[in-house]
Amino acid sequence: MPNRAERGIIGYNASKGQSHWYVKIRLMASPSKTSNVRTAPTKAPIAKAAASKKRAAAQPSTGVGDAARHAAEVVRLLRRHYPDATCSLDFQSPLELLVATILSAQCTDERVNIVTKDLFRKYRSAADYAQIPLAELEKDIQSTGFYRNKAKNIQNCCRLLVEKHAGHVPPDLDQLVELPGIGRKTANVILGTAFGIASGVVVDTHVTRLSRRLGLTTQKDAEKIEKDLMEKVPEKEWIAFSHRMIQHGRRICAARKPQCGVCPFSAVCPKEGVEL
Repeated sequence: MPNRAERGIIGYNASKGQSHWYVKIRLMASPSKTSNVRTAPTKAPIAKAAASKKRAAAQPSTGVGDAARHAAEVVRLLRRHYPDATCSLDFQSPLELLVATILSAQCTDERVNIVTKDLFRKYRSAADYAQIPLAELEKDIQSTGFYRNKAKNIQNCCRLLVEKHAGHVPPDLDQLVELPGIGRKTANVILGTAFGIASGVVVDTHVTRLSRRLGLTTQKDAEKIEKDLMEKVPEKEWIAFSHRMIQHGRRICAARKPQCGVCPFSAVCPKEGVEL
């Protein structure tokens, strides 16, 4: 018997006294070179995709008007959830706040308040700090860390206050930043908290972290961050804004493990730099 051909069937037919061979051709489409190639299903992490979608939804638009509205919403939520936020350093005068702020570098406010409780009883004026032996001042503030450098800055700062400002802390940004150990951030703290003068926005580690996460800035330099915040946050909010951001950073938006699940800013926060 005839064999099957690859693309047809050969057969034999005998009918009405006639016999003949026939060939029945089966047309077959040539398979595409890629028809048998199967693409492996993409294994995109569902959780990351969902997180990215939420982040995109919360991402403020790049338009100037949208950025301003986003900043206004952040300010509104801060005011609502932290209405009574204020400086956590204990002080009774601009001089005490100046000293406490210098001590707070690389130290917790809680530790500073413990140290200044006795320190402020002992040192009543800028002249007291200026005249005391440096070694004694170092010993008094030792537990705040970096005490040698801090003691030197406090003493030199107070000597200039005595020489140029009659022992008083000047309520002026330019004059403050000329003092040893006083940068723009410390000057803003003193002016805003002790004098009620909105000279700028205090940008510490908490404000830096939160401003970037909330999409208020993409900058990393403190002065550039402050510039962005001063453009977006109303001047009347500058002082309270920093206190509220710091409090939120300490309570919820921590550096390593932010509590995004209970954060009141979750709906408007793009969570920049946060691993979800």
